[in-house]
Amino acid sequence: MDVNVANRGAFGSALVTLQPGEEFVSEAGAMYRASGNMEIEIKSRKREGSGLWGALKEGAKAMFAGESFFLSTYRVKDNRPGEVGLAPILQGEVSSLKVGPETWICAGGSFLGASSGVELDTQYQGLKKGMFSGEGLVYVRAAGQGELLVSAYGRISEVEVRGGITIDNGHIVAFTEGLEYDIGKAGGWIASALSGEGLVLKFRGNGRILVQSHDRDRLGNALGPLLPPRED
Repeated sequence: MDVNVANRGAFGSALVTLQPGEEFVSEAGAMYRASGNMEIEIKSRKREGSGLWGALKEGAKAMFAGESFFLSTYRVKDNRPGEVGLAPILQGEVSSLKVGPETWICAGGSFLGASSGVELDTQYQGLKKGMFSGEGLVYVRAAGQGELLVSAYGRISEVEVRGGITIDNGHIVAFTEGLEYDIGKAGGWIASALSGEGLVLKFRGNGRILVQSHDRDRLGNALGPLLPPRED
């Protein structure tokens, strides 16, 4: 398997080359091109043997995480290599991460795709953290062994954490498991509210964090008042 990430300004994408017997999974709707020998199967997010109720529970968790209820699985249907091109909805970069031995936690909406050796699950971050962080109640946890694709709004940069760091909440893409964090305000609750500063995540421990340069929610808040009222 070969995963080639192309970041051209604000329009990142990935081209995945699969050999016979290999599989890759992505968010449903992420595929923009595929070779003629590529088989595409769309499945709901449910665990093996969990039935309809399991699918509904996984779908609800995916919704809170900002992810799709469905996943697309790609595999070649003959003895030749095949290609599938993947891209996020928002304008921004795509990054490829190695899973194993590190486990990655993806913030809401940042998961794009993964190889079959990566085990995907949703991780509850607690009612208080979820409500105050604005990122939903669950993150996507990527464990196992393989390749992980994440996407961002704007440019992606990596931060090495040794002890502690503060990151604006709207700029988190993914972080390695083991880092702990608390929700707070950059300059105190009253001062931050008056200045317009948002919430921050105060990480502690040792690990890696991917951050995005832009915040889609702040863009939406800025554009919202400028749009004409919706007609019923």
